[in-house]
Amino acid sequence: MNRDLTGWIISGIGIIVTGFGRLIGGRIGAGIAGFGMAHIMLGFLDRLRPSMRR
Repeated sequence: MNRDLTGWIISGIGIIVTGFGRLIGGRIGAGIAGFGMAHIMLGFLDRLRPSMRR
């Protein structure tokens, strides 16, 4: 799988999970939203990482 595509997929999942957490609300929703935001950041960092070619 392409590295750029993987980063976009992880960020997209993070956006969906963050929205779901905001819909739930409360402490549980805040935890779910934080988990989603972490995925958005990890997807963004994955796109910045240099690739190694063999």
